[in-house]
Amino acid sequence: MTDERTSELLTLALEAAHRAGALLRDGRPDDLAVARTKSSPIDVVTEMDIAAEKLITGYLEDHRPDDGFLGEEGASRDGTSGVRWVIDPLDGTVNYLYGLPTWAVSIAAEIDGETVVGVVEAPMRGETFHAVRGGGARLGDRPLRCRPAPPLDQALVSTGFNYVHTVRTHQADVAQRLIPRLRDIRRSGSAAIDLSDVAAGRLDGYYERGLSPWDLAAGDLIAREAGALTGGRPGEPPSGDLTVAASPGVFEPLQALLEELGAWHD
Repeated sequence: MTDERTSELLTLALEAAHRAGALLRDGRPDDLAVARTKSSPIDVVTEMDIAAEKLITGYLEDHRPDDGFLGEEGASRDGTSGVRWVIDPLDGTVNYLYGLPTWAVSIAAEIDGETVVGVVEAPMRGETFHAVRGGGARLGDRPLRCRPAPPLDQALVSTGFNYVHTVRTHQADVAQRLIPRLRDIRRSGSAAIDLSDVAAGRLDGYYERGLSPWDLAAGDLIAREAGALTGGRPGEPPSGDLTVAASPGVFEPLQALLEELGAWHD
């Protein structure tokens, strides 16, 4: 589905993500100041994180003043246009804090509650992933397709760990029991990049518990438009309980194994 409205939304999302990515990349001080914390001292929010969200919402509001917003750093507004922007201005905050390259700007546009545009900008990798519902996924100008499905024991799967100690401990236990049944497990520190890497064929699958809507909105669409399957617990959509994305053929056995291991609860 690529019509005039979604084309406009994609153009705006690409430009907003590019501007925010440049701000974060070029404006990162050597001694990064921490403005406040989120759920624990490990999960930091920087002054740059907040500035990036303000840049994104300001740019989008200038062009579409009637749209709504849902942003990680507090942007929340009910619009009147039927369009809502779901924004993670800096996914991979701890990587950014430590000077690691795996972080991204994630922007999705919903129309009447359905995600129709997704953009994930990874400035330190020089990559921009994007998708339009029904129009496929791309890395720059290159169309994306997920990998052909290997047997589960040959699948390379990524995951993430929550910043709350008790949840993280349980996730580590699940990963310990899961890893002998896969080729290997990776942990990048950015859900948006992991979902995009499933789309790009760099991973066979990805799962994580505890994601928020802004963590997954853009990446989920990009993965699906590249041919991957996404969901949560069996029969459910992706959610904070569980998010799974994988090549067809890997998705169902991985999802079933995660259910068996209790990946969705403490």
